[in-house]
Amino acid sequence: MANSNSSRSGSPSTARYGFSDAERSEEQLRRAGWWSDRGPGEAEPIVAALSRTPDPDLALHSLDRLREADPEEWGRLAEALGEDVGLRGRLFSVLGDSTAFADHLAAHPADWKRLTSEATPPETIDEWTAALLEAVGAEGDGEPGTEGGPVAKLQGPEAVRALRAAYRALLLDVAARDLGGIAEPGLPTVPYDEIAEMLADMAVAALKAALAVAVAELRGAGVEQLPRISVIAMGKCGGRELNYVSDVDVVFVADGEADIAVGTRLASTMMRVVGPAFFEIDANLRPEGKAGALVRTLDGHLSYYRRWARTWEFQALLKARPVAGDAELGVRYLNAVRPMVWTAAEREDFVADVRSMRRRVEDHVPTDLAERELKLGRGGLRDVEFAVQLLQMVHGRSDEALRSSTTLEALRALGEGGYVARADAADLIDSYRFLRTVEHRLQLRQLRRTHLFPEFDDAEALGVLGRAVGFRSSGRNTAAQALVAEFRRHAKRVRRLHEKLFYRPLLEAVAKVPTEAMRLTTSAAAERLAALGYTSPQGALRHIGALTSGVSRRASIQGALLPVLLDLLGNTPDPDGGLLAYRKVSEALAETPWYLRLLRDEGVVAERLAQLLGTSKLVPELLIRAPEVLRLLGDTPALAERGSGEAAASLRSTVGRYTDPQRAAAAARSLRRHELLRIASADLLGLVELDAVCQGLSNIWVAVLESALDVSVRDTAARWEGPVPARLAVIGMGRLGGAELGYGSDADVMFVCEPVDDADEATALKFAGTVVEQVRRLLGAPSQDPPLEVDIDLRPEGKQGPLVRTLDSYVSYYRRWGEAWEFQALLRARAVAGDADLGERFCRAIDPIRYPEGGIDEAKAREIRRIKARVDAERLPRGADPATHTKLGRGGLADVEWTVQLLQLQHAHAVPQLRTTSTLDGLRAAAEAGLLDESDAQELIAAWTLATRFRNAVMLVRGKPGDQLPKHVQERAAVAAALGYSAEVDTGEVVDDYLRVTRHARSVVERVFYEA
Repeated sequence: MANSNSSRSGSPSTARYGFSDAERSEEQLRRAGWWSDRGPGEAEPIVAALSRTPDPDLALHSLDRLREADPEEWGRLAEALGEDVGLRGRLFSVLGDSTAFADHLAAHPADWKRLTSEATPPETIDEWTAALLEAVGAEGDGEPGTEGGPVAKLQGPEAVRALRAAYRALLLDVAARDLGGIAEPGLPTVPYDEIAEMLADMAVAALKAALAVAVAELRGAGVEQLPRISVIAMGKCGGRELNYVSDVDVVFVADGEADIAVGTRLASTMMRVVGPAFFEIDANLRPEGKAGALVRTLDGHLSYYRRWARTWEFQALLKARPVAGDAELGVRYLNAVRPMVWTAAEREDFVADVRSMRRRVEDHVPTDLAERELKLGRGGLRDVEFAVQLLQMVHGRSDEALRSSTTLEALRALGEGGYVARADAADLIDSYRFLRTVEHRLQLRQLRRTHLFPEFDDAEALGVLGRAVGFRSSGRNTAAQALVAEFRRHAKRVRRLHEKLFYRPLLEAVAKVPTEAMRLTTSAAAERLAALGYTSPQGALRHIGALTSGVSRRASIQGALLPVLLDLLGNTPDPDGGLLAYRKVSEALAETPWYLRLLRDEGVVAERLAQLLGTSKLVPELLIRAPEVLRLLGDTPALAERGSGEAAASLRSTVGRYTDPQRAAAAARSLRRHELLRIASADLLGLVELDAVCQGLSNIWVAVLESALDVSVRDTAARWEGPVPARLAVIGMGRLGGAELGYGSDADVMFVCEPVDDADEATALKFAGTVVEQVRRLLGAPSQDPPLEVDIDLRPEGKQGPLVRTLDSYVSYYRRWGEAWEFQALLRARAVAGDADLGERFCRAIDPIRYPEGGIDEAKAREIRRIKARVDAERLPRGADPATHTKLGRGGLADVEWTVQLLQLQHAHAVPQLRTTSTLDGLRAAAEAGLLDESDAQELIAAWTLATRFRNAVMLVRGKPGDQLPKHVQERAAVAAALGYSAEVDTGEVVDDYLRVTRHARSVVERVFYEA
């Protein structure tokens, strides 16, 4: 009748409630009294609750089994299900997810009463222990496994059966609380954390009960005196984060040698009870693993850990917790091994060992299962646990707040302490909870140990699991699709964060800092600072105190960073200056949210910053006002490979958007500061060559000039009556013209103008003069940055001449009044800004002057030599050492540049390759033309290059320009470091290198320049 009724047109179907087999489910519902021809009727709440379970067919089938197992008990259960929503939610949810609990209830039908709303299931270790001891008839108030403790009345298989049934009943209580809200969403939910703690505590109770049975068996074998042993929980049980089905890792420790023999019998017997009654018990984390003694004395454990233990064994001890047996002995064990855990990070290659262990674990996962392996695969639970444990063991040496054996508690502490970004910690906690919840639901199905996510095309299994986790089908996707998407999202996030944290470069540096040095407030701190090379340890301690004082998150992060930074700074030429600079930078960027996070998360940034701050005074001054460059320290291509033309174009584009000259100048300064710091950092870190440095500095100067000229022209034109009367061009001279600027170089320029259309020359010059004065005023305004000095003293008539001339005026002057030194200066002239056509025409117009037909005559050559001799004699600053003055000293920049310029004046008319503004290109062209021996050219190139590098290094180290090699040992060491010399090289060798190179160059200059 049921089948025929269900098939009648218009008859309600169980399919609408999620049952896949309509006929079978209708029959089962009818037998339960919850279905009629008109549907569920008054039983609709019951059927609706069944429909919300992970697997409605399984839930209904299991209820049918309970009805058949004990019809009398079923009557009471059926009545209660109609009245007790809590019972309904808990029982249906469990039966819709777990065949194992259905088996248990079929065998013990009365256990459904444990799930009623009036029931008060045990919730503490003591209550769970009491329930299990009661199952085997054990009585007594002491600790199981110790003298005077409870002894079981049941033994052997009988005890195992009683414990198994009692333990399954307790597991049922926990699972019902865990799952109840699935079938009845109004029921309170219990977070994963609490469930995991309950399961761990219940496992401890099981160990205690097994000890009571083991003692009974030993007593039966004639053992009178019980040994003093303690059971130490490891792994997830030790961390109070156990699964429903998991091995429970333990270690046994005995008080003395006399306790070992009987203690081993007690431990072995206990393990034989635990396996079939509760869960698999694993003692392989003990010293020497399977090959080692099952029970050792405390001294035996300590001796092994001190002499033979490997890194992973200390990692395992992180979760050690005494749980059963002799409590006092367990505490002594824990107090003895914990200090070893928190110094293990000092072991050689500690970080590498932990990482290697993780890779080995991952490599053992079959390739075809890796994507679905919840525990060991990429983005799985082990990724979270290994990352957290590594961070704990490295940073927990100095911060006791990190010493939790529970993964989520440790993650929270790492986030609160600043060792992990708050968002990263929150994401990992969220993902870890999700993955553990999925793992729990998988294991509940058959109460089997599994960590394997269903096949991605198994829609039925995925749908059941998805509903068990809490997903529901919607119009957009099914529960199975939602589960897979969420699983992949979490796995991807876990892997990303694992790689970010687990492979954080700073970890190796932190691990190498001795544990005592991690505690910055100890009395030995000053001695350690002195040993690291700090000349003022007390001053360093004051800086440390200022950075780490208070209880703010910022202070916590500084406390974690400073031990490493102190070591890194200790390897620089000026540790004290570097620490002071770090304090200033940190205080200036205190409100910059990403600053400390970047140093913490990007080890290379911290390492490079320390190198820069301990070497240069220019870098910290710029960094305070251009902190965004700090981000580039972790990105070598962005730091060192950005084209200087690209940076210049960006500056011009940005500044071009401003109409107000002051704001435009401020923007130009800011962008120049950024680029100057980028180049300086890359230079000091040895990531760029000298030609890139000079080209980059020159290009950014040109961009600043061009931007200032552009905004000044626009501003002046806006206030000018009538059309713009002139076009202007800027001619780069000296090092700017040669694209050879250093960090402290001025920009030598000349301004040339030309009337536009019918404008008269006087009006054009007035307009151009106004523009030029504004350019000089904008760029020459006082600033904290390296100065933007626009030097126009190379113009005709020098300081007495007009600021700007027309093209014809320049040509007329040079033809009528020009002197040899002015022709020489024009060799570096290059159009750099303004009207490009005018600039090029200027250069073409002066070509006959700087590259005179037939070359300069001997009289002019003698005049140039005479001027050079005067410069050598009169321009060298008083007290300067001519042997080590990079600009005017023997074999220095002036010697090389005057030599190539004389060759250009003499031969460029006939050798077009000599018509270059670049010193080095000119030397190479002279060698190719046979005007210089190749060896002589190389000597001059080497001297010019080395002198330029020294000059740049002095500016970087001192923060101000200087042409003299430093005499102070520390400054000289910093210059050597800036040049890329090893810290072990004596600074005297650095000076000797300079003297040797410039001496060879000077001999070439004397032959080629003075004797030619």
